Amino acid sequence: MSIDITLTVNGREINTEVSPETTLVQLLREHLLLTGTHVGCDTSQCGACTVHLDGRAVKSCTVLAVQADGSEVTTIEGIAVAGGLHPMQAAFHQCHGLQCGFCTAGMIMSAIDLVTREDDLDEATIRKGLAGNICRCTGYHNIVKAVQMAAGQMEGRGHE
Repeated sequence: MSIDITLTVNGREINTEVSPETTLVQLLREHLLLTGTHVGCDTSQCGACTVHLDGRAVKSCTVLAVQADGSEVTTIEGIAVAGGLHPMQAAFHQCHGLQCGFCTAGMIMSAIDLVTREDDLDEATIRKGLAGNICRCTGYHNIVKAVQMAAGQMEGRGHE
C-alpha cells in the first residue's frame, strides 16, 4: 500500500507515493537523491540525518515521510545563500569545524536551528545545543568556534 504525500523540499513542491514505513531520510536520500543528509545510526543518537522540518531541526531517521505531508523540509542542499555558502557552512570551513565530514551536514543544520532559537550563544549553550549530534573526529572546539562566528553573521537569526 502506498500513500500520496505532498511536501516542499528545498523550496520545490514534491508530490510522491511512499509506503507507510518510509522514513523521511529514506525519502530524501533514496527517492529524491538528496544525499547530503547522512544515515549514521538509524536510532536518532548521532544527528547525521538532521534536517529542518517546518523550520525546526529534526532527526529525519525518526520521522516518517507521511508525517511530513504538507510540510516544508530543508536539507543541507537547500541552505545556500544567493549561490554561495550559508554563513554556517562558510564558518565551518573557515574555522576547520569538520574533518571526515560525515556528521557535518547534520551538525550544520542543528547549529542553524540553535542560532535561530538562542540569543546567548556562549560555549556552554552551543555545546548543550549540539549534544544530539556526534562527531567522532573532532574535539568540538572548532565546531563551537564556527557556530559562534556564523551566529554573528546570520542577520535576524531567522536566516535559513
